[in-house]
Amino acid sequence: MSTDQITRIVLPGLVEPAGLEVVTGPLPRPAKGQLLVAVEATGISFAEQSMRKGRYFGQPAFPFTPGYDLVGTVVEVGAGGDERMLGRRVASMTKTGAWATRAVVEARDTVPVPAAVSAEDAETVVVNGVTAWQMLNRSARVRRGGTVLLFGANGGVGGILSQLALHQGVRVIGAASPRHHEALRAAGVEPVDYADPELEARVRELAPGGVDAVFDNVGDETARMSFRLLARGGVLVLYAIVGVLDDAALGGSLGLWGAFGRAIGQAVLWSAQPNGKRATFYDLWAGHRLRPVRFRRRLEADLGRVFALLENGVLTANIAARFPLTEAAAALALAESRTLNGKVLLLP
Repeated sequence: MSTDQITRIVLPGLVEPAGLEVVTGPLPRPAKGQLLVAVEATGISFAEQSMRKGRYFGQPAFPFTPGYDLVGTVVEVGAGGDERMLGRRVASMTKTGAWATRAVVEARDTVPVPAAVSAEDAETVVVNGVTAWQMLNRSARVRRGGTVLLFGANGGVGGILSQLALHQGVRVIGAASPRHHEALRAAGVEPVDYADPELEARVRELAPGGVDAVFDNVGDETARMSFRLLARGGVLVLYAIVGVLDDAALGGSLGLWGAFGRAIGQAVLWSAQPNGKRATFYDLWAGHRLRPVRFRRRLEADLGRVFALLENGVLTANIAARFPLTEAAAALALAESRTLNGKVLLLP
């Protein structure tokens, strides 16, 4: 392939993973405030799986190149940019566009990666690490000695949040499929079956006084149960509404906008109750457009902390599988099987 060409993956519409397209095209050029990055590692998250089905809130129109985040080396700086970034390994949150050999990224959404951290390890904690850190320490502010209930405990965000919480002296009850329970126990998490009809009673056995925080990615009835399980002063952090989106995207009465609006509204109503509990809907991109300076400051600080913990061995990168970029279809199909514990990487 010519040096002025790139390879990228295109999601052409509502297709199965096999419908992803591998295309080549002209090398993009960064504008002011942007960087051109040679991608070393990107990955597959729940966001891309949702976008394939048209179920991700705010996704672009088809066709587009997926890829929520990346790690790579800066090879070109936009006009007026910091030339010292050339040759630096960076991590960037992109939301889309990372599944490519080269990608143009916004400099303000980009953070340097420590030299001792590999591109593959760094990729596992970019969006997932920031999300986990901010939910635990900014949204819930759980103190040492507290107890949390975590849905999606075997997922990308859940795996990092568990490690962070345990490192900070917080007990973790992890809701996941039984096939993941052995791995969760080995990691220090107390597993429960997320599909158990007696889940609420089981959690109350483990935490009779209630839990200090619940991190819920299911929503709807599960969110109502989660709020009931909170101790006084506890916090429910909704970070997805997986249980609602399938119906909404398939023509349910709410639609995607209505589903998110109802979840946010319910969190507001719960927080207004005089019981010392509160609920919040976590949005990774909150403030990105309206408060860009604060967004950038928090991104750099929080991802910097996560990278430092990874570098020091406190966090362990959990890589489930590695695929060449051109095998994105097979990688996506495997990720969607929900049989893995860790992140599937694409390596351009």
